[in-house]
Amino acid sequence: MLAWLLDHRDLGAQELADRAGSNADEVRAVLAGDSPGEELLRRLGPALGFHAVDLFILARLAVPDDMAPLDATAATWVRSTVTNAVHLPAAGRHELLRLVRSLPQEERCSSFAPKPLMPLTGGPGAWVVRMLQYRNLNWSGMAMTLALVTPTYLSAATYGVIGSGRKELTPRLVTDFAALLGIDTRELAALTGVVLSEVPPPQPPRAVDAAALLWEMRRLSAEQARHVSDLARSKRSDSHAAHLMELPGSDTC
Repeated sequence: MLAWLLDHRDLGAQELADRAGSNADEVRAVLAGDSPGEELLRRLGPALGFHAVDLFILARLAVPDDMAPLDATAATWVRSTVTNAVHLPAAGRHELLRLVRSLPQEERCSSFAPKPLMPLTGGPGAWVVRMLQYRNLNWSGMAMTLALVTPTYLSAATYGVIGSGRKELTPRLVTDFAALLGIDTRELAALTGVVLSEVPPPQPPRAVDAAALLWEMRRLSAEQARHVSDLARSKRSDSHAAHLMELPGSDTC
């Protein structure tokens, strides 16, 4: 995977090592087949434009506890925030994102244990579903958010089937997952071994913003996430009311 990324981006081992503040020999060792160490993966993430947690999952290594979502009980509020945010105009989505980034970091009170994927095949479907789990989305959350930001609607249980490897990833699914993960579609397709039949179009702005919001909300407590969710719901109601007032024949007095 690393060799493909370097070739795709026309990068050499030395240049990647310089960007990551690492030793080129470590990078070359991984290219030769060695398993990457934790510290190297942490550094390679930003250097490659990936979230480090995604690299751990792609490398089939355990994700360190400090990279997990802060509070698993925030999942409900994360889902509702995103599903309301995608109905807002761009300015409203960006305001929510700024709010999330401004909230203070609270201490972790419990460990994060994503739902097991059975059977544990470790295949491409498991990788992408696990990435979304580490964005504090359960199967229901995946179903709702992906249905809003992509053309695909699947049941919650189907995402469990994908994660277990009993349903193959298709070009359509890879494109949808890439949208919500904030990963380049062509790169995710190559990393998961899926051949795209055509060049994917750019992701729509609301999908880009949804991916950013999902990532940033990983560090919130349930109470903080509930506050953001309430604000997103309120903004959506206000936006809907304003839209109705602008319709022909509406009473604007």
